[in-house]
Amino acid sequence: MVRIGAHVDQDDPLAHAAAREAEVVQFFLGDPQGFKGPVMPESADAIRDSDVQVFVHAPYLINVATTNNRIRIPSRKLLEGQLKAAAEIGATGLIVHGGHLNKGEDPQKGFDNWGKVFERMDCPIPVLIENTAGGDNAMTRHLDTIARLWDAVTSKAREPEKIGFCLDTCHAHAAGEDLEGIVDRVMAITGRIDLVHCNDSRDAFDSGADRHTNLGHGQIDPELILEICRQAGAPIVVETPGDGQAEDIAFLRKNLS
Repeated sequence: MVRIGAHVDQDDPLAHAAAREAEVVQFFLGDPQGFKGPVMPESADAIRDSDVQVFVHAPYLINVATTNNRIRIPSRKLLEGQLKAAAEIGATGLIVHGGHLNKGEDPQKGFDNWGKVFERMDCPIPVLIENTAGGDNAMTRHLDTIARLWDAVTSKAREPEKIGFCLDTCHAHAAGEDLEGIVDRVMAITGRIDLVHCNDSRDAFDSGADRHTNLGHGQIDPELILEICRQAGAPIVVETPGDGQAEDIAFLRKNLS
């Protein structure tokens, strides 16, 4: 049985886990919309010693693919700082979005910039690259670009085994990727899925809109979501609205047992 949990506020992750009967928690270490360094929770020691499995989500603004030095260089520094802090609290992995280039720029520049990150950075825990929902020049919206990114980072990394993948169901749906058979198609590229972000989508297929909703309340067939979770065999985190997370976890636990 896979472990199931939720993305929670960083003020007291273990209390939020208990309230949801979650075996896994994901949270931010600091401002998800800023470039300031990580902020360790007051309960860091308890989190590290807990039986609850922990994942940390890096800030959304990190974009190591960009050709803009004023964004790329701070992004690299922030990614490294987040990675070290996540390791200190015993996290299983650090999730980071693939980033994007400006319209009309050569995507290869973004893949090369990602490769340079792993040439230079030590990874005390795995970095889990996540597929994203929108953007015309995004690095991880579509599986073909994910394949190019994967080749770039694994060929340059000091420790390729420390590069993992996080599959988000809402993002894949909104990106226009058919969810039927998506686990097999991802595995053919990466050889691994380390975490599933199990989210329904408020918006239509191929909308490019990253708007999550609780399971069974959106545009994705719940049975298809369950099948993805079964096939992936990885820990599951719901990033759905908080007042329905306990119900989402209970639904998954009942139907995946």
